[in-house]
Amino acid sequence: MIETDKNYFSELEQTVSNAIKEDLGTGDVTVELIDHTMKAKAQVISRDDATVCGIPWVNEVFFQIDPSLTILWQVKDGDLIEANQLLLTIEGCARSILTGERVALNFLQTLSATATQTRYYNLLISHTEAQLLDTRKTIPGLRRAQKYAVSCGGGSNHRMGLFDAFLIKENHIMACGSIANAVNRAKNLYPDRRIEIEVENMQEFSEAVAAEPHWIMLDNFSTEEMTAAVVSLNKDISLEASGGIESERDLIAIAETGVQYISVGALTKHLHAVDLSLRLIE
Repeated sequence: MIETDKNYFSELEQTVSNAIKEDLGTGDVTVELIDHTMKAKAQVISRDDATVCGIPWVNEVFFQIDPSLTILWQVKDGDLIEANQLLLTIEGCARSILTGERVALNFLQTLSATATQTRYYNLLISHTEAQLLDTRKTIPGLRRAQKYAVSCGGGSNHRMGLFDAFLIKENHIMACGSIANAVNRAKNLYPDRRIEIEVENMQEFSEAVAAEPHWIMLDNFSTEEMTAAVVSLNKDISLEASGGIESERDLIAIAETGVQYISVGALTKHLHAVDLSLRLIE
């Protein structure tokens, strides 16, 4: 799960503030049709089966628009929900509820989509020991939020960004001269950072094993090659599969090779937003 320290909350507040400014601009002209003293009660329901995620963002949206609003949640992040299930009720100024509606639902439908996709993929490989990882293929500005959503769906977070771990790829290897040179430089630069190296064939795999990084990413290996890599590995190095996942069958086959991790960009970039509806009931 993403950390819940002051930096996390600061980022959440800023993300929500930016989203509100983007939508609100100079003001909501449509709600001016409604008397500013009118009070209302609204409900949000899901029209899809899903895994809930995004409650802190929804709360922050309505708080920034009108801190006097009262929100009562019937679910929590990570819960499985069914179509037509009530998620929350909100009471207070009618204008405020309607102004915040779209931004709040945008966060909820997007983060719930990531959590739902992750849970579904996890179920497909639950008979194996493989663990799903997210990637950096996230919506700009929502990196931390989407990684939180992956956690809510039962997946695990890979590196947060370029700063917290090495991921040495083809271009890095070329620039450094060899796999061994790249790994050795990484060890000397930041001994406390995880070092992962991406390989594209069994020859590179052997070179990577000899260099002793913490992780090796098998990029677009066939399942036969993945199995061979798992069987041949005789060092304490984690193996991650990446690429080549074109179908559910591919995901299952990769998990069954024995690799510890599978990184899946689709968790955060191939999303089907959860269908949500907010309706005034009073």
